[in-house]
Amino acid sequence: VMRRGALSIVFALWLVGVSPAAASDWLPHPADATWTYSWTDSTYNTTPTKEKVTVKSTQGAAFTLAWTTEGQDNPSEAPVSIGTIAFQDSPGGLINTDWSSNPPPAAFPILCATLASCGNSLASTYYNLIWGTRVPMLAEPLLRGTSWASTGGARGDVTSACAYAGTDSLTVPAFTMPVTASKVQCEITQAGALGDPYGSGVRTTWWVYGVGPAKIQFAHAGGVGAPLTTSVLQSTNQVPKAPPGDIDYFPLQKGLKGTYRWTNTKHFKSPSVQSYVIDQVVNASARVSVRSVSGPLKVAGAYGFTSRLDGVTNLWALTKAASLAKMPPLGPKSASADKRRHFHTPFDLVTFGFNPVIPAYPASGDSWRVDPNGRDFAIYGVTGTTTVTGVQTVRVPAGSFRALVVKSTLKQAGFPFGSGTRTTWFAPGKGVVKLVFRHGDGSVSTVDLIK
Repeated sequence: VMRRGALSIVFALWLVGVSPAAASDWLPHPADATWTYSWTDSTYNTTPTKEKVTVKSTQGAAFTLAWTTEGQDNPSEAPVSIGTIAFQDSPGGLINTDWSSNPPPAAFPILCATLASCGNSLASTYYNLIWGTRVPMLAEPLLRGTSWASTGGARGDVTSACAYAGTDSLTVPAFTMPVTASKVQCEITQAGALGDPYGSGVRTTWWVYGVGPAKIQFAHAGGVGAPLTTSVLQSTNQVPKAPPGDIDYFPLQKGLKGTYRWTNTKHFKSPSVQSYVIDQVVNASARVSVRSVSGPLKVAGAYGFTSRLDGVTNLWALTKAASLAKMPPLGPKSASADKRRHFHTPFDLVTFGFNPVIPAYPASGDSWRVDPNGRDFAIYGVTGTTTVTGVQTVRVPAGSFRALVVKSTLKQAGFPFGSGTRTTWFAPGKGVVKLVFRHGDGSVSTVDLIK
């Protein structure tokens, strides 16, 4: 029996009021769900082999699928494969936590350094799906530019670099008409195994939202005539859905940079011009560094953001500033003066109040509010609501953009400068390109991307 120990992973969710698309929509698992695949290998399994996949169990965010070739009218020469595979839905995507099955056929390449106690196999549809990509197997939110690195194999000796490659119109026997599929391509490397060329190569998976993987193609390493493994969905009782929008309105991409001009005619005599750069990114979490270019605020700062299914969240902020302008105070009253937030940079204006900054898959009409018992209220003491109002063209010195418009109403009791209405424009692949904060003290902060 092949087996791999389970992982234990715990995440914290802070979002209240938004219902983001769940990871299970990419691999749904109601109790009665079934899928039947047919897979071949151009060298080691030339006979199409059917496998039926069912849901064995579900417990909270964890679920286990089972597969079998028995009872599928396969020819006698087809390999026998019976197993289970465990997953967990997480805010960062779909995670593979365990697997168990009979060993692969004796004729298949040995995917370990030694034959003894080898827990690796590529002799089934789901083994091809998780090979080299376990945590996460599928990263979310799945947006343009999304890429991730992962590992796999029984001893963690398989590495991968995966990227979302857009959508395709896909035709497979399971559906009477072509469906829209989201394509993920992974470059996989295994070194040190007896059959490591077979364990290396490029795998492409076509995911159908509301169904799961509908096609998998693994082009193994080895030059001309190298094996090609293909698995295709033959039937399912799950119904395809249109995938969520894949536009990234707040990209956390290393090297992304820009310059903002921030004005407030009541409190600044001249604009504050500041530049930023995303200088660190790990597992869809990023550090944004900010510094002053000119104007009355001399500031250096850094901000931590993370992108998960509950949206883009500001985790932390550190700034040092010297101001020639007299800025009104901010609250909350419950915090000591040295613990209260300040508006030093445009990112302070963007993140002020409560998370998320923007949902993972924003759509017009999405709305969320602060949790009065949550972390954000304890830090900011702000109540209010944020709503996605739609997409519109906005012009700033850096250019013209079709931007997502997000509006917030904010109330910080006893602090007019921390109260008011904030409108933020998020452009695809750019992030914030404009912000207008109409403060309760009658002043207006305007932020424009100038380059």
